[in-house]
Amino acid sequence: MIRNAIAIVILVLTASVVTVFGQGGQEKPDAKAPAAKPAEQLPTIDQVLDKYVKALGGKAAIQRPTSILVKGTFEVPAFNASGTMERFSKAPNKYALSVDIPGFGVIQQAFNGNAGWAQDPQSGLRDLSGVELAQTRREAEMYKDIKLKELYTKLVVKGKDKVGDKEVYLVEATPPEGGVEKLYFDTQSGLIVKTDIEADTPQGKMPVEIYLEDYKEVEGIKVPFSLRQVTPAVSFSIKLTEVKYNVPVDDAKFNKPGQ
Repeated sequence: MIRNAIAIVILVLTASVVTVFGQGGQEKPDAKAPAAKPAEQLPTIDQVLDKYVKALGGKAAIQRPTSILVKGTFEVPAFNASGTMERFSKAPNKYALSVDIPGFGVIQQAFNGNAGWAQDPQSGLRDLSGVELAQTRREAEMYKDIKLKELYTKLVVKGKDKVGDKEVYLVEATPPEGGVEKLYFDTQSGLIVKTDIEADTPQGKMPVEIYLEDYKEVEGIKVPFSLRQVTPAVSFSIKLTEVKYNVPVDDAKFNKPGQ
């Protein structure tokens, strides 16, 4: 609910088992070469996704809230900058994010169910369009963790990988607008611990790594309380300080200023 999510197409990946028999000169009656160790079979995408939903708390728990308020702190170590962030989400697909950085100003982004907009001290107020709008529309889906198959056109379990000291299943997801996003599911917990995306920004496309850490349970739902975002330009971290469900939210909060 509170992270970039993936969509899923069912694909079962299995490894073939190859048995090799050595032959040299005249074959001896009991001289069989050992069979090669079969490659490990990967889980299906449904198995990965089902485990993920259960790890978060289950489908019923995820669907229980109709709105979410998230507050946290925001730090950019390279610039010794910090601030606060606040995000409101409302079912089914509205959200408003505000980040306040002293000395720079307030950065805002929102989606009202139909259109998206953004505002910051450098670019001013603008409408979202194209890939940036598509990415924002997905991010606004409040129940996206259980709607992954609807949000992406393809999802493939590519193999095993490592994120830090965690063994993960790497899943490649293809959004409707093209490109590939990578999701890393912890093989033990089932939770997503990292995502790789290519964000569409006013400055052009930018690769982004997002690390999801310090999962805590809030009213039966697991939430990553620490998020690190790494880009070629700048890296920053978000530490959540408050997560509240079913808070009153006026729809006007998601509309573009002046509307």
